[in-house]
Amino acid sequence: MIFNQFFDDKSSTYTYILSSGKGREALIIDPVIENTKEYLTLLNNLELKLVKVIDTHIHADHISALNELNKQTNCKRIMGEKSECEVIDIKVKDNEKIKIENIELTSIYTPGHTQCSYSFLMNDRVFTGDTLLINGSGRTDFQGGSALEQYDSIFNKLLKLPEDTLVYPAHDYNKKKFSTIGKEKENNPRLQVKSAEEYIEIMNNLNLANPKMMDIAVPANKKGVTAEQLIT
Repeated sequence: MIFNQFFDDKSSTYTYILSSGKGREALIIDPVIENTKEYLTLLNNLELKLVKVIDTHIHADHISALNELNKQTNCKRIMGEKSECEVIDIKVKDNEKIKIENIELTSIYTPGHTQCSYSFLMNDRVFTGDTLLINGSGRTDFQGGSALEQYDSIFNKLLKLPEDTLVYPAHDYNKKKFSTIGKEKENNPRLQVKSAEEYIEIMNNLNLANPKMMDIAVPANKKGVTAEQLIT
């Protein structure tokens, strides 16, 4: 299997490229528009055909390459059915299968960070977007966020996965590449709570500044802009 993890220094975003092997179909999760050439170079070098691209949610800290990759490769654009993005080809429901050649992902509806947040499970690993981070969790104070819904998403869905399941988030601000469900249960400070009320109290008192790109990124990602549209 081909598994490549890209890191965007500006937004601390992780992007994932998946394929069952050289010359096969490929899928990308959470691409950043500034890194489009880098993705396409890798695809070309490995003779991969990009057929699907997924955003785990509407991002507020960077502009997605979802529509730019569609423009350049004609790949299918995928998000959860709650997404407000206007250019999606396939909107998946909870527990729906996403398939490419010899690879299958299962969608998990995990709202809380945003109303449209989904995670994607593939065998031994789960791509958690901003729902479950390494030693943290995504903020819940805008874009239809809800600390209560995120508590349910984490404790009643993601943490029910086997403890050795690898956790690959959409961001990490310390460049940690992955974790496991077991490690997050044990070490994540936001998960050491005894009730939903305790979790909500933590999340409602983070007092974080808005992402610097928020006013640009959110509307751009809803519209599904391309690189050419950004320039003009």
